[in-house]
Amino acid sequence: MILQKLTRACILLVFVFCFVFTATVNAMVPKSEKNVLLELYKSTQGQKWNNTWDVDAPVDSWFGVKVYNGHVVEINLFRNNLVGSIPENIGDLKHLVSLNLAFNTISGEIPKTIAQLSKLEVLKLEMNRLEGEIPSEIGNMESLVKLSAFNNFLSGKIPESLGNIQTLKELNLSSNNLTGRIPNSLGELSRLESLGLFENKLYGSIPGELGKLGNLKELVLANNELGGEIPKEFGQLASLKVLQIQNNNIFSFDNMEGLDSDQFLVFDYDREEVKKDNQYKDFDAVKSRMADTKFEDEMED
Repeated sequence: MILQKLTRACILLVFVFCFVFTATVNAMVPKSEKNVLLELYKSTQGQKWNNTWDVDAPVDSWFGVKVYNGHVVEINLFRNNLVGSIPENIGDLKHLVSLNLAFNTISGEIPKTIAQLSKLEVLKLEMNRLEGEIPSEIGNMESLVKLSAFNNFLSGKIPESLGNIQTLKELNLSSNNLTGRIPNSLGELSRLESLGLFENKLYGSIPGELGKLGNLKELVLANNELGGEIPKEFGQLASLKVLQIQNNNIFSFDNMEGLDSDQFLVFDYDREEVKKDNQYKDFDAVKSRMADTKFEDEMED
């Protein structure tokens, strides 16, 4: 009887020890990772955030921070009144999977060191005041699935290197000051489902390489300076549901025979140009989703 009670007591102690050990390990993170968080807190006026951090408390108790197996894996500070810049040592968060800094007042440039986040799958920087060029190094982020940076002040050309991110499913760079041509390399993003380049200063013709994006469901190119014809390769976009190409300098829709008007949920175009092509008179413009496209990530996900 006594032996049985001792056995039960030992089992209980082992269970309690394992629970406490696991909790302690999850609360502790490497000093290098904690330093990044402290630098982010300092560089974005953390004391004025909507939800601040008690920097003396365990890291896993900090608002928006998730710790797994002793490493920071997620930072979600969506709409939390961050004012300042992204710290250069952000790349030291080697196990980070998701970074959401959207809907704040973050300024300065996107640090090149962000590309060192090799495990990052989600990068959300939209609705801030970021400026400068998009670092070409981001093309080395081999795990990235979602890259959203719309409504900033980003300038320069869209890096060709973005076409290297074979895991990418969503790319939204709308409402910036991007210039130059749409890179042909984006046609290599075989898993891409949504491409948003609305309201920039892009010029030249739409690359036919985009016609290789068999999984593409949404293509938003409106309000740029694009010209020429709709590429004949667009006839291969069988999954496309949303196409917005209005307010550009496109002069011919002759190559749209492969597209079925019934496949579209949204098709926004320059009406007068389409009217010239009687064979497309059945393409009726659906209510514009332009506003929704710009702010579709306003709700936290």
